[in-house]
Amino acid sequence: MKVILFGSTGMVGQGVLRECLRDPQVESVLTIVRKPAGQPEAKVREIVHENFRDFSPIATELRGYDACFFCLGVSSAGMNEADYRRVTYDFTMAAAGTLVRESPNLTFVYVSGAGTDSSERGRSMWARVKGMTENALLAMPFRAAYMFRPAFIQPGKGITSKTPAYRVFYKLLGPLFPAVRALFPRFVTTTGEVGRAMLEVARHGAPKRVLESADIVELGRR
Repeated sequence: MKVILFGSTGMVGQGVLRECLRDPQVESVLTIVRKPAGQPEAKVREIVHENFRDFSPIATELRGYDACFFCLGVSSAGMNEADYRRVTYDFTMAAAGTLVRESPNLTFVYVSGAGTDSSERGRSMWARVKGMTENALLAMPFRAAYMFRPAFIQPGKGITSKTPAYRVFYKLLGPLFPAVRALFPRFVTTTGEVGRAMLEVARHGAPKRVLESADIVELGRR
């Protein structure tokens, strides 16, 4: 399997990349980044591309792939809707639009979030924008597209969030993770389970196209 990964330096992306590197069926991983990340693994090839609203300059580099794992995202805290939409919707659709032309037979997996608003009409700004992004992706003619909606994600060892507030949150809550998972098993997953679930749906599909936290846990444990 040949994989394209967006957001490889974020918390979720780091976990997904780790699982791709561990999986013997993954032949190669192409990471698309805005700044050099310097990934030394032999399986990984990195393309530095600054303009995430236009991927046409690197379009030919995106041909012949089996899966795209889109883990790029930002917190909506302190952002207005226009700025949040630019990153969440515009960047995603620019990438997806290029990929559907260059690698139409791939499986596109998008990391959304629990509480995403598929109606696009709710009061929560981030949920509306995520819902709009999901709906647009599901309408595109990929071989398959899956929306991942994790709730609480526990980072694997050595994996950290790029958002300072999240780093503090995870540092404080980390020791309580086993208890939280025992109390709320349907709402807690790990970066490893997310990565393994993505690989599972890329290989074998899933019974539904929108996968909530409990679905991700189940797929990640197969």
